[in-house]
Amino acid sequence: MALTENPELMRALVVERLVGATGDPRRVSEAARACALRALPQILEAFTDRLPVPVAVDVLDIEIVRLAELKPSADCCDALVVVPSEASGDALSMRLDPRAISVLVSAMFGGDPDLPAPPSERPPSAIECDVAAIAFEVFAKALNGTGARALGLRMPLPKLLSGADFRRFVVRDGPGVRIRFSLGGEEGGGVLTVWMPQRLILEMRGAPQHDKRAESAQASDWTHRFNDEVLRSNVSIKATIPLMRMALGDLASLHEGQVIEFGEGAQSEVRLAVRDKTVFLCDFGKSGNHYTVRIKQPFDARQDVVDGLLAR
Repeated sequence: MALTENPELMRALVVERLVGATGDPRRVSEAARACALRALPQILEAFTDRLPVPVAVDVLDIEIVRLAELKPSADCCDALVVVPSEASGDALSMRLDPRAISVLVSAMFGGDPDLPAPPSERPPSAIECDVAAIAFEVFAKALNGTGARALGLRMPLPKLLSGADFRRFVVRDGPGVRIRFSLGGEEGGGVLTVWMPQRLILEMRGAPQHDKRAESAQASDWTHRFNDEVLRSNVSIKATIPLMRMALGDLASLHEGQVIEFGEGAQSEVRLAVRDKTVFLCDFGKSGNHYTVRIKQPFDARQDVVDGLLAR
């Protein structure tokens, strides 16, 4: 959704940029804590599935901050990613410190969990960036959520930033909230830090808004809840061969026993319908003693009307 199509959102962004308007600190902290705690079980489950060695994850703290604080120094050895959403170009920023990267790499390649992972003193390598990308994806999907309260993050994630990238990295300042997660335990472990704009987390985690985005999110929530049941439901499929177009007067004059001939090319215009709704155009054929249809393309109702007008 373009910002110019939503004057209220544009106004909120301008006010936030100029005067640093913030939400109620208590509401912001509560919304951020609820978001982190809801995501935590999904993060742990995803790490268990993807990593050979389990990694402990917990919420360290939540603070009200300025988003400018997320900008790393030029000689920083962290890995960082900024994830856009439908409503914001910096909806979710995540940063892994060197010790957290070492913990994840050690877990990924079967390192001894009893030995502390030493922090790296150089920018992450290509392999370390790949492992960091896996962790960022897990956290992004968990924090994004589903339904009307989803952040609407755009997947897949953009390219990670590290090393020399930080010299050109520009941060849009504004009121935000910071959530720190511990990886590998509070003692000897690393930290993954999350930043989100206050405006976004209050809007998305507050009362659902009655607009197109909320309706789309609600539909997504229903799909998330009932996807398996819908996929297993049975429906009747009908393959119909359109014969010709007739005027209503000619149609009214049809009588029992009358033979209606197939027109040229009629057999190539099979339509596959579900619950009286055409969904595919198919080719008519035969395999052995059985008649068959082969799906050719999805049915376009608008194009069908245009073709009918041209045929006339």
